[in-house]
Parts: sequence; structure tokens; C-alpha cells
Amino acid sequence: MSMKKFKNIIILAVVSLAMMSCVTARKVNYMQEPDKQIPSYADTLAFEDYQLRIGDRLYVYVYSLDENIQKMYNAGGSNASQMRQQMSQGGTYGSYDLYTYLVDEEGNMDFPTIGKVFVQGLTTREVKHKLEQELSTLLQDLPGYNTISVEVNIVNRSFSIIGAQSGRYMINKEKMTIFEALAMAGDLGEFNSRKEIKLVREKNGVTTIKTFDVRSKDIVNSEFYYIEPNDIIYIRQIPGYSFGINHVTTVIGVTAATVSFGVFIYSIVQTGINHVNKYYPKNGGSNTTTTEGGGQ
Repeated sequence: MSMKKFKNIIILAVVSLAMMSCVTARKVNYMQEPDKQIPSYADTLAFEDYQLRIGDRLYVYVYSLDENIQKMYNAGGSNASQMRQQMSQGGTYGSYDLYTYLVDEEGNMDFPTIGKVFVQGLTTREVKHKLEQELSTLLQDLPGYNTISVEVNIVNRSFSIIGAQSGRYMINKEKMTIFEALAMAGDLGEFNSRKEIKLVREKNGVTTIKTFDVRSKDIVNSEFYYIEPNDIIYIRQIPGYSFGINHVTTVIGVTAATVSFGVFIYSIVQTGINHVNKYYPKNGGSNTTTTEGGGQ
């Protein structure tokens, strides 16, 4: 094999690998127009308030002009405002267990002076109204009673990401989109698939798994746009992309280095072949000189 043919083979192999491994903007950009490769999604966006589930924890704060009522229901006392802020920012339960209410296996929360209150399947807004009605009925006969107001928040709402940037992340706002969730996790790496993201969601005791392409612009109008507490987002690595080339200069550098190494190896092998051909001809002869004739 000639040196020229050897170089051509090396260059062709490297360029082919680069083309197969190249990470293009098409594969990683968001908000792209749907086409044959990027799906379109029907306009089904309809954000629904989160419905409480067994195991959720609620922080409840009762507002009243009567200081005795506030002290009776608000264990946090004067530190309640700071506590609510820390909880909304994703503070761990810890000592806050004393100030939160667990939704038990029967879907109830045990609230002082009221007792068991069924909250499973309700939104925080519905729980707020329910507690206000219960407390108003209970306290209306007290001397100097004033109308009360109740604040209800879900504590430690979170979602999980596995497969890439794995971790558990806090939901620190009422509505969180899939893009905000990915941003919290540091976005997706170049070699993580954006076209086959799986969303695992449990609702009413039923677990569903849905797959969507986050590159599509239509995602903002679809059912996949908002995430919910306890969602699991699975992101897989693109098959065969453990090695990738994502820039023209990288392709050139890899090609040059590979060709140089190939030439080096070729020269060593060729030198060895020339040496063998010189001292061990294929015709079986010998290149040593002998003297004919007999001795005197």
C-alpha cells in the first residue's frame, strides 16, 4: 500500500467518525419549528392547581386581629414570616415538622381544635377556604371575634431528574415550566437526548410515563410544559455519543493528529518491510559473496 493511499484511508475514517459524532445545533437547540424530525403538539395547555396527595406536608398560618387566636394556631410565633420564607425556598423539614401538617394515609390532616380535616385531592386554595369556614364556625361565639384568614402552603415541593444532572430540586414557585426545571439542573449536556425526554408522574394512585421532544416550539402549549411536585424527569444519553466532535477546528485537529500518528506508524512498518526485503529476498537467494574453486 502506498503512502498516499494510506493517508487517504486515515483521513476518510476520521472525517466519517467526525460526521457521525458531530453535535449540531439541530440536535440541541430549543424552540425549533416542528417538521419531519421534530414533532408538533396539540394546544392542550391547561394548568391545573396541584391536588394534595398522601404524604404531603402543609404549612398553615392563621391571621387574626386577636393575638390569642394567632398564638393558639401559629406555633412559629413571631418567627412565622421567616419560617415561611425558608420553607418556600426549599428548607428541609428538620424542626419544621413541628409546624407542618402531614396528609395521612386516610387523606386527612389533624388541625388543632378542628380535628381531622379531609384534604386529599384538594388544592391549597380549597383547603384554605375549608379551614376558614371551619374556624369561623368554631370561633364565632368568642367575645370580640374578628374574621380570620388562613394561608396554606405545600412544604418541600420537589421534582427529580435522573440520567443527566441527576438530583432532587425544589419547586419554589406556583407554576414551574420544563425549561425552568432544566435550567435549575444546569441545562442538558451536549450528548443528552432532547427528543426523548420521559416524564414519570403519579396522580390519583396511577403512574404514567410520557415521552416528548423538548426541542419543539409547540411544547409551550402542550401538557408537558408545566411540571408538578414529585415528577421524575428521565434524560438519556444519545447512543454512540460517548465520544463527540462539536466544532470544525476540533475536526481539523483530530484529523491532523491522527494522520501524523498514522504516518509515523506507517514509516516504522515500511522501514521494517524494506529491511526484511533487503536481507531476506523473496527468491530465496542470498546477498552474501562466496569464493568458488578449491584450495591449494
